[in-house]
Amino acid sequence: MQFRMLGPLSVQVDGRECAVSAPRQRVVLALLLINANHVVSVDRIAAAVWDGGPPPSASATVRTYVMRLRQVLGAVAGRRIRTQAPGYLIDLAEDETDLGRFTAHRSRAAAHVRAGELERASVEYAAALALWRGDPLVDIPSRGLRDVEGRYLQELRLQTLESRLDADLALRRHNEILPELWREVQESPLREALVSRLMLALFRAGRQSEALSQFQLTRAALIDQLGAEPGSELREMQRRILAADDLLGGEGGGSTADGPPPWIGRRPRPAQLPARIDVLVGRDGEHADLARRLTADALPGGAAAVTVVTGAGGVGKSALALHVAHAVRERFGNGQLYADLGGRDHPVEPIEVLGRFLVDLGVPEAEVPATEEQAALLYRSITADRRVLVVLEDARSAAQVRPLVPGCPDSRTLVTSRDRLADLDGAHIVTLSALDEAASLDLLGSIVGRRQPEAEPRAARAVVRYCSGLPLAVRIVGARYLGRPHWDLDTLARRLAGAPRLLDELRIGDLGVRAGLEVGYRALGEDAQLPPELPDPAAVLRLLGAVGAEDVDATALAALLDCAPSAAEAVLEALADAHLVRACGGGRYHLDHLLRAYARERALAEDPPERWSQAKCGGPVRPHRHVVSRPAGPGRPDPRPVRS
Repeated sequence: MQFRMLGPLSVQVDGRECAVSAPRQRVVLALLLINANHVVSVDRIAAAVWDGGPPPSASATVRTYVMRLRQVLGAVAGRRIRTQAPGYLIDLAEDETDLGRFTAHRSRAAAHVRAGELERASVEYAAALALWRGDPLVDIPSRGLRDVEGRYLQELRLQTLESRLDADLALRRHNEILPELWREVQESPLREALVSRLMLALFRAGRQSEALSQFQLTRAALIDQLGAEPGSELREMQRRILAADDLLGGEGGGSTADGPPPWIGRRPRPAQLPARIDVLVGRDGEHADLARRLTADALPGGAAAVTVVTGAGGVGKSALALHVAHAVRERFGNGQLYADLGGRDHPVEPIEVLGRFLVDLGVPEAEVPATEEQAALLYRSITADRRVLVVLEDARSAAQVRPLVPGCPDSRTLVTSRDRLADLDGAHIVTLSALDEAASLDLLGSIVGRRQPEAEPRAARAVVRYCSGLPLAVRIVGARYLGRPHWDLDTLARRLAGAPRLLDELRIGDLGVRAGLEVGYRALGEDAQLPPELPDPAAVLRLLGAVGAEDVDATALAALLDCAPSAAEAVLEALADAHLVRACGGGRYHLDHLLRAYARERALAEDPPERWSQAKCGGPVRPHRHVVSRPAGPGRPDPRPVRS
């Protein structure tokens, strides 16, 4: 099957043209294709279909459009459109869309440029541009989609064209590309990058007066239409032409034989941020704090330009970090670098990331240092006068982050990690906690539609209560609901309430709450640096799961374990560091629905029930003591341990 959008929208299935004639289905299909293999939220689809003014029934109507679109595409192609919270995605291979092939050609061309293979780069860029058949999305009845995504695609085409022109100029093809340059400048007369290349081609062709005349025409147009003078790149080109600068590499002379021209040697501007999740709720304060710190001209007290977003798995660290990074990216004129550091399960060595960053910043792959120390020195040198934003996801340790902090004081580094990374000198720590009920309901409504929680308020509150304010859990139950049109929220709430293994209900596809909790549980054995005479934190968690503990008092736990209160508190702090209990202050700790379910699972799996009263916690257990606190009132736990 083939989907084409670099021009009028076209679909071919099994060699035949497949007409998607319904206008709003075309909008849905176009948005999914532009974001192929990425989830597009129902709210974003609705905004595109109704141009920012969706009706109250938008969520249900979008579901109907998707169902009909699947039918139009046929059984095989229709299955490529998958339901996944908070919306839908279309699952396509790279060569099944012209946009995918275009992107692949661009990537191969960029690799050839880095390797100095300019002839091959020009061929790949030309192949990418040949895929265009006209203005993208021209036949899609969505002004918002054309204004945003259409302009994005047009900008990609122009950047690709400019890169191909750079390669051709370096290959001395200025005469061949002059007609094309004239046409492009006529179509985009205020695009200074194109004008600058036209001036260079004219100069090399011996037409210096025309090159300077083009500068004056462009300057007059900029002043007349925008009230602005030409930018530094265009002014520098004029200066060099006036000086007959040899760096421009004129015919029969110049220094290009000794090295690449300025176009190839200019600094790359990486833009590596992944797509952000559209819906972000309950994080306005943290978002504002992060944006303020990332864009501040000077940080208070000479603080380091590193910010760490920390919290439990699934609490929304990545969503917040990427939302903020996209919001401030224009403030970082030299680009944005991104790396997933792999977390605890698949940690990536800093030298691997440094090597990629250096190549992305213009260092030939053959010149990347082999050792971490040398690579870090070169990285800091290259970034010393560049304002870049570095986003590092899922860091395991401060040692993994330190070599990746750029050398410029105006640059910023944004890190997400399950750990606080307290040993990362001067880092500002932002800790994300669970969402409150109102924010959880808001998130659920953004996934399943606003009307459903309003129609079943009690069931909706019950659903989010079992999700314990964890955004990942809310997204999963929302996705399951979307995939079961015959369910109502009351059915979903009853399934969660009656599930013998709650965490089995909180998974869909490759998403699940249990995986994040297991990372913390494994960390107890790997990272909990406790004296051997103290109780085993993992065994204590299993004990709490066995007795159904909800609110735990360190003093009561100490009596239960026959150990000092300070020892019990140290164990509970280790569990809190692993995000397996929540510290409430005053020696009090809490296990929400999800944590209790996981603790009970571990107890059932590792400790036979007959041994629950004598769990291996480093000391004898007194079974007449209990650490479960019963609520003294709505939302107010009784701090006293209850004797059984």
